[in-house]
Amino acid sequence: MSDTDDTGPADSANTEQARLTAWVHGHVQGVGFRWWTRARALELGLVGSATNLPARRVEVVAEGPRAACERLLAALRSTDTPGQVDHVAEQWSAPKGDRTGFVER
Repeated sequence: MSDTDDTGPADSANTEQARLTAWVHGHVQGVGFRWWTRARALELGLVGSATNLPARRVEVVAEGPRAACERLLAALRSTDTPGQVDHVAEQWSAPKGDRTGFVER
């Protein structure tokens, strides 16, 4: 039996599954924002969707490893996005497992 445990906190952070719902406000419609978000999510191995909403908002729902969801959230808040992001509101929850792939709506 080993004195070290390879399933410590760092490993659980990489494998913990999460669902991120983010509402992105700003000039994010008609500028390729949903396509860009889909590309970032797929690079991170996430499933979900990016959907236009009224009032110049896009709703992003992503599921997968929490660390990957956090990286997507950081990308949404970065200055590298198409258009202009004014604000990103986030909500975290347990994954529902109801998504496959990543779609733009």
